[in-house]
Order: sequence, then C-alpha cells, then structure tokens
Amino acid sequence: MSDFKLETICVQGGWTPKTGEPRVLPIYQSTTFKYDTSDAMGALFDLEASGYFYTRLQNPTNDFVAKKICDLEGGYAAMLTSSGQAANFYAVFNICEAGDHLIISSALYGGTFNLLTTTVSKMGIETTVVDPEISEEDLRAAIKPNTKCILAESISNPSLAVLDFDKFVKVAHEAGIPVIVDNTFPTPVNCRPFEYGVDIITHSTTKYMDGHATAVGGCIVDSGNFDWSKYPDKFPGLCTPDESYHGITYTEKFGKAAYITKATSQLMRDLGSIQSPQNAFYVNLGLETLHLRMERHCSNALAVAKWLKANDKIAWVNYPGLEGDQYYERAKKYMPKGTCGVLTFGLKGGRAASVSFMDHLKLVAIVTHVADTRSCVLHPASHTHRQMTDEQLLEAGVQPDLIRFSVGIENVDDIIADLEQALASM
Repeated sequence: MSDFKLETICVQGGWTPKTGEPRVLPIYQSTTFKYDTSDAMGALFDLEASGYFYTRLQNPTNDFVAKKICDLEGGYAAMLTSSGQAANFYAVFNICEAGDHLIISSALYGGTFNLLTTTVSKMGIETTVVDPEISEEDLRAAIKPNTKCILAESISNPSLAVLDFDKFVKVAHEAGIPVIVDNTFPTPVNCRPFEYGVDIITHSTTKYMDGHATAVGGCIVDSGNFDWSKYPDKFPGLCTPDESYHGITYTEKFGKAAYITKATSQLMRDLGSIQSPQNAFYVNLGLETLHLRMERHCSNALAVAKWLKANDKIAWVNYPGLEGDQYYERAKKYMPKGTCGVLTFGLKGGRAASVSFMDHLKLVAIVTHVADTRSCVLHPASHTHRQMTDEQLLEAGVQPDLIRFSVGIENVDDIIADLEQALASM
C-alpha cells in the first residue's frame, strides 16, 4: 500500500482484509490473546516471534492504524501512544537517560515545552532551548558531547513558525544525532519531513488526523534511516544488551526497526501509555478523509487571513500560507500544497480587546482543542501557555494579545460573518 498515492493510503492504507474478513478495520477490543502452547507465548515475551499477547504492548487495531500513518509519512515503523504528549516523551526518552542532554526549539506547544524543560529535568536530563531562527554556527555551539537529539515542530503551535528543516538536519547529522519533528499541524498531507532528512516524526493524532475532537492519541514514526549502530557509545540503550529482555541488543536483532521495537517492548511495557483500540478506530475513520479536510481547512484559513488582514480593527495576522507572511517562502519550499488551518492574530487594543472579541463570537467556540472540523479560538497566554513566564511566552512567539484561530471546514462566509459581528458587538 505504501506504493500508492497519499490519498489512496488515507482511504485504504494499513488494513487490507482477506477474503471473508471485515471490509472496515475492526476494533480488537480485548486486553489479551490466546495461544495453544506455553512455548508459543514464551517466544513472544522473548521477542523471538511476532504476535499479540497483551494490549498494553500491542493491539491489532492500533498496529494497522500505525501502519497507515507510517505509510503516509513514508517511514519504516511506527507505534501509537495514548496522546501526542506521550509520543513526544517516548520519542525523547527512548534515546535519553539521566545525564543526557537534548536541544528543543523555543517555538513549541506549551505542554511540550513544559514536559521537556521541567519534567524531564527531574529525570536528570538537561534541555537547551534555542530560537528556531538560530544560526548554524550557534546551533553547533549548543550541541554538547552528551546531546542525544534535537526536537522541533514543523509548524509551531501557536506561533506558526515554519521550521528550516535543512539547517537543523545538517547540523544535527554533522554531530551524529537525530532530528525529531512534531508534524501535527501540517500532517503528512502537506509536509513529509523524512523527505528533508528528518529522522523521527511525532503526531498528536488528536488533532487533524482524528479531525472530529473525539479521540485523544499520538503516534511516533521512525524513518529507519538513522544509523544508531554507528554511535554505540552515544546510544547505549539501542546498541548494548538490554538485560530486561534477556540481553537483546536492539540494533543487532531488529535492524531498522530497532528504535520502534525498543519503544514498544521497553517503554510501553514499563510506562503503559497505550492508545485504546477504540480511539485508534476513530483515528482511522478520520484518516480516511484527511486529504479532503486539509484542503478545505487551508483554503478557509487563507480566506479568513486575507479578510482579517484587510480589517482596520485587526493589529496583525500570522498565517504561513498568506503572501507576505515571514514564513511564506519557507512554507512554499517545504509545504507546497498548503500549511494548516490554524492562524493567529491580535486586535488593536491589545490583550483586553482580544479577550473581549472572543467572548462575542457565536459560531466560533472558545475551546482548548485545535484542528478539528469546527472553527474554534483560544487565548494561549491565558490558557495553554499560562504556566510560562512573560519572557518564555515571547521566546515561544506568543504575544499577550495573540488569538489562535483554528479555522474549520464550515462555509467560509459564515465564519467571516461571525468574526464581523463579534467585532461590531465590542
């Protein structure tokens, strides 16, 4: 199925039923699976055979959906997690341990920023935060002998900074470390980071992939291209025996599948952030129309961005798909088919005016969520990023008056009419 076009993979990828099997991917709603002999079960626990024995580690529904997302990204192997937050944690913790160091972009979703600067520090992992527009020279200088990875977002939430893949990949690979990119906002429909040398991709499937605000979930996709065995001292977890699995060395036994196999058999075994099979089923339904919805999200967002930019009550508008935006040219390079349905803007009058405007909206709802079929807004400084200091907010590209507007797939005239009446009602 990976040889088909992206639209076909969205609809039919992952699950290929045999004669007499369900046409639609079934929900394997079972915690456990039966085997006829003890030896057969033992081989699974020894990683000597493939199969299912407990849903905390693997489940058929989850694996079929992970395979679809893997094919959409052009990856080698993938796994689902309980949330996008879990996906980013596992992606990092799979190669980092106490005493290690990682580099992250300052333009990250607030929850991810807090996870990788505050929570992992309690595990003895040091994090350096860099501006995504950092120079190659300064990025090289930020890398230490114990640096294990660089993590950034393809389009940052909510600052909408488009990542310069070439710069980060070049510097990281010179130092023998992988680049991890959260590709939630553009999705593989609009951006395929592996084509630009990125090594690992994460997703919050809760957003556009589900697309209907029904199921929380995450995904990690490995390109299979980073040669962990070339740096055994840097990545001992993958390149030396794992005594908790009878001395298996993941790179020797599983080759290109080493990274995902370790994350599944070790991290998921011990930490247990599995996506439920029912949530995976919902994500699969969303994926079947992802290519259609992303096109509508982007066209609606562009129309709204143009309308806002022309309105004299609006102070500023950010949208990478809008000509003249600071990331417009970079977006055309890395995301030629479109970016996403999220834009940001602020009103003349500052923070108070932005909050008042949101309270006057009728069709567009104020919610924590983003990137589903329904239009919604959020004030990050008051909500998702409220744990950050003013200095950190500015570093992340979050102005006090910033409104994050997730443009849905409703009729764009109705969306704009709601904006217009809210401005008039203030």
